[in-house]
Amino acid sequence: MKNDRGSLLLAGVATGIIWAATMLCACHARADLHPLVIVPGSGGNQLEARLTREYKSSSLLCSRLFPPVRDRDGWFRLWFEPSVLLAPFTQCFADRMSLYYDPGSDDYCNAPGVETRVNRFGSTESLLHLDPYLKQVTAYMATLVKSLQKVGYVDGKTLFGAPYDFRYGLAADGHPSRVGSKFLQDLKDLIEKATTSNKGKPVILLSHSLGGLFALQLLNRNSKSWLQRHIKHFIALSAPWGGAVDEVLTLASGNTLGVPLVDPLIVRGEQRSSESNLWLLPSPKVFDNEKPLVISPSANYTAHDIAQFLNDIGFPEGIRPYESRILPLVEGLALPEVPVTCVFGSDMETPEKLIYRSKAKGFDEQPEVVYGDGDGTVNMASLLALESLWKENRKQPFKVVTIPGVSHTSILKEEIALQEIVQEIVNIHADHVGSSYVQR
Repeated sequence: MKNDRGSLLLAGVATGIIWAATMLCACHARADLHPLVIVPGSGGNQLEARLTREYKSSSLLCSRLFPPVRDRDGWFRLWFEPSVLLAPFTQCFADRMSLYYDPGSDDYCNAPGVETRVNRFGSTESLLHLDPYLKQVTAYMATLVKSLQKVGYVDGKTLFGAPYDFRYGLAADGHPSRVGSKFLQDLKDLIEKATTSNKGKPVILLSHSLGGLFALQLLNRNSKSWLQRHIKHFIALSAPWGGAVDEVLTLASGNTLGVPLVDPLIVRGEQRSSESNLWLLPSPKVFDNEKPLVISPSANYTAHDIAQFLNDIGFPEGIRPYESRILPLVEGLALPEVPVTCVFGSDMETPEKLIYRSKAKGFDEQPEVVYGDGDGTVNMASLLALESLWKENRKQPFKVVTIPGVSHTSILKEEIALQEIVQEIVNIHADHVGSSYVQR
C-alpha cells in the first residue's frame, strides 16, 4: 500500500528517532555484540589474478599493456580494473575472467595460465571499494560497514568479511565443486573463529545478493547442533532465491551492468562461462512455468524451458552443467533451521519479459524489456521465495522487510535501508525479532 506524503514524513521522523536511539544504545553495548560476518554479492569484492607461462594472450596489446599495474609477484587486480572500459582491453579482461567447464572432471576451472585469489579473507577491506584508488565511484560495502562501525563493530574483531571468487558457484550432491566448496569450508571456519574469539557468541550472518545463496547452502549443509552453537541469525539483503530474468538477458545478449562504453557482445562469452550466472537463472520452482520470460520470432521460453533456451542462444555447452549441477540445487531450495530476516527493495522497474523481434539478428541485439515489480534486478517472486516456504512450515522466526523505492544495490547505501538493517541487528541482540512481514 502506498503512503501519502504526510504519512511518509511522519514515518521518516519516527524512524530517525529510533535510529538515533539505536546508535546510542548499541555503542554502549559494543562489548556484548554478536560477531557479524558479511558475505558479498556477485562482483562485490576485489579479485586478483596472476598469469603463468601457460597463458596465451589474445593479442600483443593484452600481453604488454594490460593490466597497467602488477606487484612484484605478478599479481594484479582483475576485478575491478577501470582500464577494461577501454575497448582494446575489454577483450583482454573477458579472456582472463572466463571459466571453463570440463565435462571429464565435471567441474569448472580458470582459463589456462590464469591464477586467481581473493585478498584479505576475514576482513571487510576488499568489500568496501572495488577499486581502492577510485573509492567514490566503486564503493560497494563502504557505507554499510561504516554504519556498522558507528554502532560498535570493529573489523577483524566483531566484524568479518568473506570475499570469494564470485564466478564460481556450487553444485548439487554428487557433483564436484572445488572452488565453491572450498569457499563454504572457509566461511564455516571463519564463523567458528568469530564465535570462539567472541566468548562463544554465535554469529549474525549478513549477505547481499548472490552471497545469500552461498550462505543458505552453508546453513542447510550443516547440522542443527552446529547451527545452534554458531549462528544467531541470518539476514539476507536482496537475495535472488529463485534467480532473475535479468540473468536471462545476460546470457542471451550480454549485459554491461550499466557500465558505459562496453560492448555487451564482447563480454557475453565470459558471462556465459560463469558458473554462478547459471545458478542465477530463473528457477522453475519459483517462476510461473506458464508465463514466458523470453519471446522471440522462433520460440517463447518459460523458466521450464531454460535448457532449450541455452541451446537456441548458441550456448549448448551450458546445458549439461545446468541440468545436472544447477537445476537440482535450485529445486532443492529449503528454509534453514535458523532465524531469518529478508530485507529487499520493491516498486522498482525490474525486467520481467524480454522481447526479440528480429529473426535475422536473433539474440545478438538488446531486446525490448517489459518490466514488473522487484528491486530493479531481482523479481519479486524470487525475493519472496523463502517466505513462500515459510508459510508452509511456520516453526521458526522469519521476517520480511520491504523498502519501496530502494534498488538491489542502493540497499547498501541509502539511509532508510541502512536504518532498517542496523535496527534489525539491534533487535536481534535484544531478541525482539518475530515472524512478520513489514513494508516501509
